[in-house]
Amino acid sequence: MISDLRLFSRRAALTTVSAIALAVAVASPASAHVEVSAEGAQAGTGPATLVFSAESESNSAGIVSMKTQLPAGIAPADVTLASGPAGWALTPTADGFELAGPAIGPGVDAEYSVTVAQLPVDATQLAFPTLQRYSDGREDAWIEPVTEAVPEPENPAPVLTVAAAPAGVATTSATSSPTPTSAAVPSPSEAQTDDAAEETADDSGVGTPVIVLSVVAVLALIGAVVWAVRRRRA
Repeated sequence: MISDLRLFSRRAALTTVSAIALAVAVASPASAHVEVSAEGAQAGTGPATLVFSAESESNSAGIVSMKTQLPAGIAPADVTLASGPAGWALTPTADGFELAGPAIGPGVDAEYSVTVAQLPVDATQLAFPTLQRYSDGREDAWIEPVTEAVPEPENPAPVLTVAAAPAGVATTSATSSPTPTSAAVPSPSEAQTDDAAEETADDSGVGTPVIVLSVVAVLALIGAVVWAVRRRRA
């Protein structure tokens, strides 16, 4: 009876330890990851040098390629290689860039940096989803977004935090002047119509007294003629 209780206790303890270890393994993010930083970086400014660090998860194969998707506001053509492993070259892609070359040593982290012509104006959190490839064909996808709902994803995309844009730097839509409306600035045809109406009004105002005077003169002339005829008859 006592031996059975001891065996049950040992099994229960082993099960508890295994469950705790499994829970910790599931809850903890992967140890390796890709990080990006840029000292003194500020939105809307440039050029800016972005430093990447990709940890190695393999002791038997070396890293051969890092393929990165750029955030909105940065064009692939605006990215150039600043530094990287020996023999590596940067190639623009449709939505970012790929840095690749001879395999670095197994277990060795990939350190490299790129220069961006200008950082986006309206963003202070820039994500760079990245695919990390090894010489044996293995691929790690560091592409999961970091959100409030999932603050620590298993394979997080590297995120660069930069300072807000300097004062006076704003988007085009915020700084552009509104287009004048037709009510504020009349079209040429409307202006001509208004001028014609004013001229007509002016002409009608001057013509009325002239007509009245002409009628009075005619009546006076008729009266004079009638008076002269009557006088002769008399």
